[in-house]
Parts: sequence; structure tokens; C-alpha cells
Amino acid sequence: MNTRKIAFACIASTIALAHPAFAQDAADQPNDGDIIVTANRTSSLLSKTPIAMTAVAGDDLIQSGITNPTQLEETVPNLSIVRGNGLQITIRGVTSTDGTEKGDPSAAFMVNGVYLARPQAQEVSFFDIERIEVLRGPQGTLYGRNSTAGVVNILTVQPKFEFGARADVSYGNYDALNGTVAINLPASESIAFRVAANIDRRDSYLIDGNSADGIGIGRFKDNKAVRLSALFKPTPDLSLLLVGDYSWQKGSPTNGVETSTFFSDITSGGRPTFERPTYLDPSARAGRTLLATQAQYAFRDSTDRGVMGQLDYTMGNVTLTYVGSYRESDRKEFSNVGTLPISADFYGSYWQTSQEVRLAYGGDGPLQAQVGGYYFKEKSGIAFFINNLLGANTRFGFPQDPTIAENKSVFGQATYEIAQDVKLTGGVRYSHDLKSRVGATVLDSYSSVVDSSNIGEFLDRTTFQVNDAKRNFSKVTWRAGIDYDSPLGLIYASVSTGYKAGGFNDGCEVGKGDNCALAAGDLYYQPEELTAYEAGFKFRISPEFRLNATVFHYDYKGLQLSQVSNACGGPCQVTSNAAKAKVDGVELDATIQPVDNFTVRLALNYLDARYGQFTPSYEDEDAEGGFSYVNFAGRALNRSPKWSWVAGVNYVVPVGEGRIVLDAQTAARSKYELTDLANYAYFYQPGFSKTDASITYNAPQDRFYLAAFVENLENNLVLTGATTGTLGSVTFSDPRTFGVRAGVKF
Repeated sequence: MNTRKIAFACIASTIALAHPAFAQDAADQPNDGDIIVTANRTSSLLSKTPIAMTAVAGDDLIQSGITNPTQLEETVPNLSIVRGNGLQITIRGVTSTDGTEKGDPSAAFMVNGVYLARPQAQEVSFFDIERIEVLRGPQGTLYGRNSTAGVVNILTVQPKFEFGARADVSYGNYDALNGTVAINLPASESIAFRVAANIDRRDSYLIDGNSADGIGIGRFKDNKAVRLSALFKPTPDLSLLLVGDYSWQKGSPTNGVETSTFFSDITSGGRPTFERPTYLDPSARAGRTLLATQAQYAFRDSTDRGVMGQLDYTMGNVTLTYVGSYRESDRKEFSNVGTLPISADFYGSYWQTSQEVRLAYGGDGPLQAQVGGYYFKEKSGIAFFINNLLGANTRFGFPQDPTIAENKSVFGQATYEIAQDVKLTGGVRYSHDLKSRVGATVLDSYSSVVDSSNIGEFLDRTTFQVNDAKRNFSKVTWRAGIDYDSPLGLIYASVSTGYKAGGFNDGCEVGKGDNCALAAGDLYYQPEELTAYEAGFKFRISPEFRLNATVFHYDYKGLQLSQVSNACGGPCQVTSNAAKAKVDGVELDATIQPVDNFTVRLALNYLDARYGQFTPSYEDEDAEGGFSYVNFAGRALNRSPKWSWVAGVNYVVPVGEGRIVLDAQTAARSKYELTDLANYAYFYQPGFSKTDASITYNAPQDRFYLAAFVENLENNLVLTGATTGTLGSVTFSDPRTFGVRAGVKF
């Protein structure tokens, strides 16, 4: 790592002060503003947890207007969460580009400690949330595989043994409505229930430029969700939490416009290339306008449901914890390509179950330890068809049923105080993964195919290839660390590893069946592995000044990248292992309160995430052997700005026994790459800033509040993805939004 850059960043920390530690309910946390977290699977103070992480309390989510995961990136350093085929989470440059039923994310997304495998099930509405914990860096010991980048854990509010209720609602432009009602009901001294319901809807940001009046394309989302929780606590040492939820996701999820809206000088036929296209910087309205007449707007009609339970039993210094869950989801989606007679249909059914048992030893002694076992299984059946792509009245597609993923793990971690306030931590986990699939790549012929709702008589099926595969993977991941609770605060250093299971592409291995033509090396790809070296501190220099810093280096091997190939008779996704990548960075976060009722927050982050050795091949008829190569060495990983910073202020004006809170924040990022890895085409997002502001009146004892807000005051359309080719498009995050919020609780 460049030591001069690190030195500069550390000097800048004297003026770089970031978000405050977000607070929980007052009854559940220390009165100094610290927060209790469960990042280590046991309760600890955020300031005493030797992990780079951010925790956001539920009340702060409401006051900041954060209602879905994509809005977290302005609160968490080096985090990007964008919409694609489900959510794509990038932490410190580490991400996954495979959102299919056979792919895995690189960051573990969890709700109440239960892993959600499908990215499509992760775009949940944030309602009735206790807190959100975002852990940066590999968490392979306590959280297991697919946490190479880190962990996002959503903790919902548990039932309490007192009557209470609250309602929160916000309304803004684009007819955006988000409302939540929660009621807490104690049935006895040992049983309590809580029910919460949410509605989350808004119109699309896109404009149909070919309509008579330039209107929008309808509702982007129209989601509803309900959650029922029950807590049984017959003694202080025994508790059982049960949570059930059900959600409906509807709307027109189109979020992209033609690539030519944002870029010109796009080489056609000359790709792959790293030649820089011209960024057109369209106005916010022009950038949101679809140029082609839409034959039919996209739609989705999906459901998600599940139950989970957590049993905790304390026996002296030993606590037994069991967490079990079962989830199901159904997806139905339709999309089309402008004026082309091409459309796509997706139908999928999924279920998953997970079981985890942990035994934790604690107490006042020098040793803290836990051991556990984990079991996970996911099964899905999907059918994805592209209409009229390979000829009129045909459907090219991938019926796959079943696709199975199974994981079995055992783990243990211990912390021992070797000297006063000095602790050593060591942990290890063994993971075994089984992945399999039965399916095919086919071309179906019909008497007529207009779109998904207008298909004639079935005539014939041509099978291009069988997509049967099965492979086992296993890995040992570990963590070693040391921390010192100094008079100024916690100082820590660690080495940790992460692992993401391997998988398979479309096709089948030579000799394993009819039409099987792939060598094992082309069919299967290997796990990706990451070793992280990290050091940092969490200082409370004075009651008015807190300062945290982290420096890290990653050795990243075998990262899985997905491209598009015609190897299966039509366009299909092919995943391979890039050889190496390196990631270096510095993160700084702190708060300062120069006078009562006035808080300043600033942040500075440096990130150098780049490919090491990666020279993939692509089909080139003019090259010898029919293939050429692209050299990625030294190029930045996607969505990895080298510099990012935050500056914010918060001022509280007492009004009688109530108060008015004025809050403003600007977040900025430098230019970052958005390379279209499917076609090896270079795109980028120029540097930008986004400013949010709000004014809130809080009644005495916080009985109710009223607020007005504006987000992305600059009205910047920040690009989240870009692709080229016939189906190419550019996607972007939210434009300027504004509105009002209100809430009441008792």
C-alpha cells in the first residue's frame, strides 16, 4: 500500500469526523450514546467490538428516511447496494455479479440472523427495525461462506412486556408512500406479541418519451408486508422468540434507459475495449426518459414468506442458542426491449431452511468462547424464457428444476485476556457445500408468440444442451486477532479469511450424458477466497470527540466474474475465476460536538481496489485461433471510488419541552468504473455529490414528530450499472426526492 496516501489519510483524520454511533431505545443502551450490537453473535458495545462495522438504530432509520437497503450506502463507508437482478451488494470493492438461481452473493444478507440466499428476496422494506448492523470485511468464522465482502444484518423489534403502539408515514414526489403501523401486546408477564404492517409504493422515475404527454411508466413498486412476532420468557434464563412474515411485491421494476442516453462514442463491433466513451451528462429529466416506444411495460408479481425461531437458555456462564428458519418465495416477472418484439418471462419457486446451534461460555473470567454447528439447504425450480430472440414465434430459455445448494458447517471462536485489557481472539470454521442442478437450454416453437400473455399453440422443442451438474466444495476459514482497551479506547488488529463456494455454468460434463460437451474445467468454477489484514482504533478522546479509524489490505484470489457467451446455442451467462485482485484502504469515522445541541460529522475514506492478474479470452474471428485476450491488470474493481467523504451537521433548537432538529449532509464520491463484464466494455460514473436536508419537530417525550425533507438536492442521476449491445442499458439511483414525514407513538 502507498504509505504516503495512508499518512495523508491519517493526518486528514484530525478534521475527518464521520457519523455518530446511532442509538437504540434508551432502555436498551448505555446513556453515553454507545450502542449494543451482536456482531460477534453475543452482545457487546459497538465501541468495544474489534470489527470494522456500522450500526444504525431504527429511530435513526426513520429520521433519515432510510426505507430500503439501497439507501444505506450514504451511511456506511465503502458500501454500495444497487438494484439489478435482485440486490447487488459491494463492500470495499468485493461483490458478486451472478444473481441467478445458481449464483451466490459475496456479502451475507440476514434478517434476525437468518441468511437470505436469493438477492431477489433481499430488497425488503425497512419497517419496525431495532437496528441494522453492517460488518465490513470477511466474516468466514462466525457467519460462514458467502460473507467474503461482509455482512448486512437486519434486526427487527422484538415484543416487549408492555402495551405500546406507533405509526409512521412519509409521502413524497413520485407519489411515494411509505407507512408502518406496529402494535405491542403483552398477554401475560411471560408472553408478549407484536404485529407490524407496512405499505411501500412509488411511481417509476422513468418517463415514456414517446407518449403524448411524456408521462411516467406507472408504479415502480407497490409492496405490502406484515410481520407477527411472539416472545415467551417464563424465566430470566429462558426465552423463545418466534417471527413470521409475509410480503407481496408488485409493480413495474424497469430501472434502465438506453445506453446512448448517457454515453456516446460507444464502439460497436469493436468491443471489448477500455477506450473511454464520452459521458453526455444529460439533465435529470432527459436521463430518465426512454427513447424507444415501449411495447409493454415490465411487471412483477412476487411473494415471500417465512418463519424463524430463536431459543436462548442460560445455565450459569453458559448460554445455549438455537436459531431455525424456513422460507418460501415465488417470482413472476415480465420484461420487454423497447420497440423490439423481444420480451422475457421469469417464473421461479424457492424454498430454504437453516438450522444453527451455538454454545457460548462467558462470565467475569478471562475466557469468552463459543462453538456451534450450522445447516442450510436451498431448492429452487425456475423457467426463464426470451421470446422471439432466435426467430419469430420462438422462446429461447432455461427450464431448470431443481437447483440445490446445501451447506454444513462447524465453527468455534475464543477470546482470552492475556494481560489486563489485552485480549487474543482465535476462530476457525469448516464448511462443506454441495451444489447441483437439473435443467436444459431449449428453443420452443409456437404457432405465435406476441408476449408472455399472448402465446399460441406449442409446436416443438429443440434441446441445445443438458444443464446437469453436481459438485462438492469445502473450505477451512479462520480468524486471529488482538485488541487492547486503552485509556483512549479500543485498539485492534486481525487477520481473517472468507470463502464463497464454487459452482457451475450451463451445460454438462463430457461423458456424463447426451449432448454433454464441456470439459470439467469449463463447466465448473472454483471457490473464491479472501485474506484480510486489518488494524484500527475506536477512540473516545473526550465526551465531545470520538474518532475511529481502520486500515486494511486484502489478498483476493479466484474472484468469480460472469460474462455472456453463445456457448449454449444462444446468449447465456458464463462464470469464471479471475486470477487475483488486491484491495487497500483507510476508513475514518468520528463525531465532534463543539457546543451543546450542535454536532458536526465528517468522513474520509480511501479505497484502492484493483485487478491483479486477469486476462480473459473472447471470441474474435480475426484473431489466430478465433480468440483474443483482454488484460485487466491494474484496472479498478467496479463501484469502487478511490475517494469518498461525508460532511454533515445537526442542530437542535429547544421549543418548550419539545425540540426542532435541523440536519444536513453532503456525501461525495470520486469517479468509479462500471465495466460491463459481460462484454468487457468500459463505462464509468464521474465524481458526484448528493446533499440531503431535513427539519423535524419532536413533541415532548417524543410522542409525535413532523418533518420535511429533501434528498439528492443536486438531482444527480448516479449510475449504478451500464451494459452495451442489443439489450444494453444504463441504470441509476434515485433522483431528487422530497416530501414530509410524520409519526406518533404511545
